[in-house]
Amino acid sequence: MTLRITEIFHSLQGESRTVGLPTVFVRLTGCPQRCVWCDTEYAFQGGERRSIDHILDEVAGYGAKHVTVTGGEPLAQPECLQLLSALADAGHAVSLETGGAMDIAGVDPRISIVMDLKAPGSGEVHNNRLENIALLAPKDQVKFVLADRRDYDWAKMQLDQHQLTERVTDVLFSPVFGQLPEGDLADWILADKLPVRFQLQLHKILWQDARGR
Repeated sequence: MTLRITEIFHSLQGESRTVGLPTVFVRLTGCPQRCVWCDTEYAFQGGERRSIDHILDEVAGYGAKHVTVTGGEPLAQPECLQLLSALADAGHAVSLETGGAMDIAGVDPRISIVMDLKAPGSGEVHNNRLENIALLAPKDQVKFVLADRRDYDWAKMQLDQHQLTERVTDVLFSPVFGQLPEGDLADWILADKLPVRFQLQLHKILWQDARGR
């Protein structure tokens, strides 16, 4: 069994509840979505076929506990499910970054799912698979990347409509880098007293859009 891999690298986690922790990233190739603010378009195609054993060996070589499987859209490759389980079997604390358009029903329950619900400014709001919300557990996380006030108001509506802060421990609000002023989003969250976690993309602050960082 093989998967198409764009890159495997060791860095600091730039987002989610484990932000700042040394993490190995396994970036799978391919994505059915085309968010207008996407910063990993290089992962849409190409990559190299690698076996799960080869991936496990490379990940182990970095000596990090935390592993994030990302993309592209990892779940676009059905074999991703086996990779996630194999990483957990090897003793890693594993998170999956998924865009929310693919079915998460088959994901190993040991995996922390970080599901990105696409706001209108992404151009992909129509592809959100809302059935996934009922499958989330408290250990999972929901992320909103917001481009403007319209996106923010839409995300607030999702919080209320789906009772997201009661379903998962962390709901993450992040501004589109270089588009929505960080202070504006912080002020809106405080004014509305939202029980969400404001986050910036640490890796962008440290390394901008450098590949493999």
